[in-house]
Amino acid sequence: MKRLLLLGGGHAHLQVLNAFAARPPDGAELRLVTPHARLWYSGMLPGWVAGHYAQEECTVPLAAPARRAGATLHEAQAVGLDAAARRVRLDDGRVLEYDLLSLDTGGVPDLDGLPGAAARGLALRPIEAFVARWQAAGPPRRLVVVGGGAAGAELALAAAWRWRGRTAVALVCGAGGLLASHPPGVRGHMRRAAARLGVALHERRGAAIEAGGVRLDDGRLLEADQVLLALGVAAPPWLRGSGLALDAQGFVATGATLQSLSHPEVFAAGDVASCIDQPRPRSGVYALRAGAPLAHNLRAALAGAPLQPYVPQRHALNLLSCGTRRAVASWGPFAAEGAWVWRWKDAIDRRFVARHAGP
Repeated sequence: MKRLLLLGGGHAHLQVLNAFAARPPDGAELRLVTPHARLWYSGMLPGWVAGHYAQEECTVPLAAPARRAGATLHEAQAVGLDAAARRVRLDDGRVLEYDLLSLDTGGVPDLDGLPGAAARGLALRPIEAFVARWQAAGPPRRLVVVGGGAAGAELALAAAWRWRGRTAVALVCGAGGLLASHPPGVRGHMRRAAARLGVALHERRGAAIEAGGVRLDDGRLLEADQVLLALGVAAPPWLRGSGLALDAQGFVATGATLQSLSHPEVFAAGDVASCIDQPRPRSGVYALRAGAPLAHNLRAALAGAPLQPYVPQRHALNLLSCGTRRAVASWGPFAAEGAWVWRWKDAIDRRFVARHAGP
């Protein structure tokens, strides 16, 4: 029996479990290690913040897909990896050995470049911790969201809709402005959505999080009772001593087959990995797309069969919620916005959760 360890309960591993449930791999002992018993489907989190969904509508309990795939589920967090010895150390003291390892743990919030962020801000990651603190805090009088990417934009608009009339919302976008990496059409639609909800956009960089709010790089202070940090992703610190080949930012460097460039028995997908040959943005869209190729190559590796390269699509469908039951769709340079896009997005999201959360 070969020991396959799935480390992390992310979107790609959910696809792996689904594939293995449909056709179990021969001669494999399967373990899933994840710190949380459920997966928040990231595409529905802004809808939950806006009040459109209950938690159970946008989460997948991982026990069911693990059981269907024949995997033993361990609720624990990795704190160390020795790739040479093929051992993973967990925060509960256990050490698990493996023949094949697949990493889909996600990243950690990148707070190092913003003084005061760790002490005074509410980070979006890990999502379970964010959800607990968000619920406990209730609506603030003044909310500042730091981060002008898709997550920051969606969450700022969602909070403005949920707490309309009670909370003043500001979004610190950075010098590049709102959704700087998105096509102009998407940026225009989201700017207009922010204006309709009264979200103040600040095209400056946050310099520090202080007791009274967010200090901008031009010296101004945006007063805030709560600061939400929707910043970039950093690599988990335990990767640094793992022995795996890492990219310049500390993420696992992989090739076209999603294998580690230094240890072919280690695979990685999602935010924890960097595909050196085919770099793509760190987003749930690409993590989901990597799930099926990852499942195929893990099955092939267990059987000693040839692996197949994974070539991510050049363009991906992006669906951004606008706080209200409207959304923006984009494919390459094309963009559209409306209630019909929300209904389309809602159907896709609900179908994903239902497919994986069944008995």
